[in-house]
Amino acid sequence: MIRAHRSSLLLDAVLLVLLAAAVGFVGYRITVGLHYTWNWALIPQYIIRYDEESGHWVANYLLQGLLTTVRLSLWSGALALVFGLFMALAATGGSLFRRMVSRTYVELMRNLPPLVLIFIFYFFLADQLALLLGIDELIRNSGERTRTIISLLFCKPENLSPFVAAVITLAIFEGAYITEIIRAGILAVERQQWEACHALGLSRRHTLRYIILPQALRQILPSLAGQFISLIKDSAIVSVISIQELSYQGTQLMASTYLTIEVWVTIALMYLLLTLPASMGVSLLETKYARGRT
Repeated sequence: MIRAHRSSLLLDAVLLVLLAAAVGFVGYRITVGLHYTWNWALIPQYIIRYDEESGHWVANYLLQGLLTTVRLSLWSGALALVFGLFMALAATGGSLFRRMVSRTYVELMRNLPPLVLIFIFYFFLADQLALLLGIDELIRNSGERTRTIISLLFCKPENLSPFVAAVITLAIFEGAYITEIIRAGILAVERQQWEACHALGLSRRHTLRYIILPQALRQILPSLAGQFISLIKDSAIVSVISIQELSYQGTQLMASTYLTIEVWVTIALMYLLLTLPASMGVSLLETKYARGRT
C-alpha cells in the first residue's frame, strides 16, 4: 500500500515537471519566434486599482468582468434549473401533450447554436420583454438605493435590459440539457419505488418531492455540476451583445493595451478560479452521499 502511494506521488511529480517544461517551452517559443515582449507588471492594475477620490481599492476592468460573469452564471443557472425541472417533469408525466412540448423544446435548443439564440432573443424579443417587465420604467423611476441594489445583484442599471435578455437566453439554452439530465435521473430510480408510493396512497407530487427527486439528485449531481461549469464558460457568448462580462472586458482591454497573451492568460486563470472550486465542491458532495449510502 505504501509502495503504491509512493509510486503515485512520483508519477504526479513527473507529470507536473513535464507540464512546467511544456509551459516554459511555449513561453520561450512565443518570446523568440514571435519576438513578443512580455509585460506582466501592467496586469494587476487592470484587476484592482486605487481610487483617489474615495480613498479605497476598487475593482477594475477584469475584476468587474469577473463579477458580472458570476452574477450572470448564478441567475441563468438558477433559471435554467427551474426550466429543466419543469420540462423534465413534463417529459416523465402521463400527458402526451406535455411530453411533446418538452421533447420539442429540448430538440430545438440542443440543435441551435447559442449565438443564433442570443441574436434572435436580443434583437427580436428583448425590447418586448423589457416592455412587458417594465424594466425601462423601473430604471427611470428608481432612486439611488434601488440603483445600488440593481448594480450589486445584476449589473449597471442602464445595462439591465440586455443583461436580462442574456440571462433568459442562457437559461433557456442550458435548461434543455438540464431537462435531459433530470429526466435521466428520474427514470433511473427503480420502478418499484413508484409502485410502493402508489400502494401507500401518495400522490405523484408527494412521490416526486419526498421519494423520487432526492434519489435522482444523488445520481445526477455530477452531471448537473458539469452543466453549471459549462454554463460559466458559455456565458462568454453574451459578449456579442456588449454584456460587460469577463471575455468582453478582456477584448476591450486587449484592443487598448495590446497585451494580448497576458490578458487572455489572466482571463483563463480567472475562469479557472470559478470552475475549479465548483468541481471540487461537487466531489466533496459526492463523497458525502457515498458515505451516507454506505
